[in-house]
Amino acid sequence: MSQPSEPNPSSPPPGPGPELCSLDAVRPGVSVRIKQLNATPEVSTRLREMGFCEEQRIRLLMNHTNIICQVCNARLGISSQLAKTIMVEQIPPPSKPT
Repeated sequence: MSQPSEPNPSSPPPGPGPELCSLDAVRPGVSVRIKQLNATPEVSTRLREMGFCEEQRIRLLMNHTNIICQVCNARLGISSQLAKTIMVEQIPPPSKPT
């Protein structure tokens, strides 16, 4: 008689989940939602003060040496190194009415 197998705690949960990537990996023109800040507590607090909060929608405008984003109707620039600490998910484009 075999016993039921235990779920592997290191495996991802079943079902489609949002794919996260760092902000520096997003293409210009794409809208994303911030899901997680992986910076130090001090830097994370400063990012939140600037508008880079969890669940905030932002749009990447330019991705070169610095990252330019539209956040809360303001354009803000951050370094690509800092953008690596901001984990985002892509927002699907709105569906067009038929």
